[in-house]
Amino acid sequence: MPSAELDGVVIGYEDKGTGPALVLVHGHPFDRTMWQPQIDRFSATHRVVAPDLRGYGASDVVPGVTPLSTFARDLAALLDRLGIEEFVLAGLSMGGQIAMECYRLFPERILGLVLADTFPAAETEEGKAGRNALADRLLAEGAEGMRRYADEVLDRMVAPYNTHAAAPVHRMMCATDPAGAAAALRGRAERPDYRALLTTVSVPALVVVGRDDTYTPVADAEAMHAALPDSTLVVVERAAHLPNLERPEEFDTALAGFLRSLVRPR
Repeated sequence: MPSAELDGVVIGYEDKGTGPALVLVHGHPFDRTMWQPQIDRFSATHRVVAPDLRGYGASDVVPGVTPLSTFARDLAALLDRLGIEEFVLAGLSMGGQIAMECYRLFPERILGLVLADTFPAAETEEGKAGRNALADRLLAEGAEGMRRYADEVLDRMVAPYNTHAAAPVHRMMCATDPAGAAAALRGRAERPDYRALLTTVSVPALVVVGRDDTYTPVADAEAMHAALPDSTLVVVERAAHLPNLERPEEFDTALAGFLRSLVRPR
């Protein structure tokens, strides 16, 4: 797997296919392989880039606090290194919040925005305390703590009836470095509110959510859809927080239609 050293931090990534660039940003506590069905399908028509965010997968772990802006700047630096100026940007959960931060920092590079199972509001005080407490716990308990955390949240990440997706999701969570996960949790606790930003988005957007997602319910997706000036909302039935893995055919159909809509007539 290729990697790039960006300002002293090694970032692993997948870069497959040719054509218009499609960038896929994973959520927490996963890695680039959560996008494997989409990498396999869309690399036939696009240049698909899927990085491991710092602290995850094959990328370096940088302990402490990782703000969403740091993830976004890593992504911009990686795409600079790959010679990609403009791209469609898709993110799921934390990845969707990173995508919103990317739009805040460099909107001129983004041709289309895909926000899946995510939400734009800043963290509540209760939520901040919860994320920091979880970060403390993961650091204290190490790899065994990641396994216990994975056991606890698996049925919310993947609906219990989607047994085909449970094993790879559990594997990704267990493989995540606790220090990387903790740094992201602390950074995410301090994220800005992106709700006003969404009203200024000047490119087409696709909002996707699993019908049974309890982390980011359908109501959150409907609110984003209403805020975005030019958006399409797709609710994936019989899916929870990871519809791209739970129902890849339905998710890919929605994404393919969105990508086709972005093709400019000659």
